[in-house]
Amino acid sequence: MHSRVLAAGWRLSTVDVHGSVTLTVWLCGCNLKCPFCHNWRIAERLACRELHVSAIAEEVGAARSLIDYVHLTGGEPLVQPDAVAEIFSRARETGVRTSLNTNATLHGPLVSLLKRDLVDHVATDAKIPPDLLYGIPGSEPLWRTFLASLREMAERGIPLELRIPVANLPPEAYRGYLEEVRRALEGSRVTVIVQPLVGQPLVEPRDAAWCGKYCNPPDELLEAVAEIAKPLGRVIVKRWTPGAWSRRAA
Repeated sequence: MHSRVLAAGWRLSTVDVHGSVTLTVWLCGCNLKCPFCHNWRIAERLACRELHVSAIAEEVGAARSLIDYVHLTGGEPLVQPDAVAEIFSRARETGVRTSLNTNATLHGPLVSLLKRDLVDHVATDAKIPPDLLYGIPGSEPLWRTFLASLREMAERGIPLELRIPVANLPPEAYRGYLEEVRRALEGSRVTVIVQPLVGQPLVEPRDAAWCGKYCNPPDELLEAVAEIAKPLGRVIVKRWTPGAWSRRAA
């Protein structure tokens, strides 16, 4: 019997891993309740169906000459850790590298994948401040777990794309947390993507009232956060311009 996974589908993408083409697969479920999330229907398993892992593996194999990675996102893929491991194992069999988009708060499943050497690239968000962006009470332990996951990836030399979703807050709200991130990464150079939290009319967030207050920050705030983030590595500022995302090195 083929293994199954709860998923929302897949598509070729040029925006999910910086500078790469991916076959991006959306897996369902999440352990957080981020108020700005525009994939909340996937996170809450409302736009999902059971799929055979073999069907996803066939798509990966068919696309292998076109893509740099199979990229698992969500929701939070690691709420289905066995499916992630199987998809990545099958991708490796076809010669395709693997990329995981994770909130990095499910430390055990992440470490298990890393120990099995199944992950070639990780993308994760530094959700700052966590008590505002995680959307659930008692966020401090989750932030500490996130930092522990960063340390684990740094020790193993996993290429990391660290995204900083910028809310409409003073720049100083980011400085202390990003210093903690810098220490957790122990000098590892990462690709940092500074990007705005976007709300309506571009996306339909989980909490429209929250997003009305904190989403769509001004460009000067993105630049200020990018300056704070420079000790982490190469910084790319990503912003929405009419009809498309634009990027530039900070």
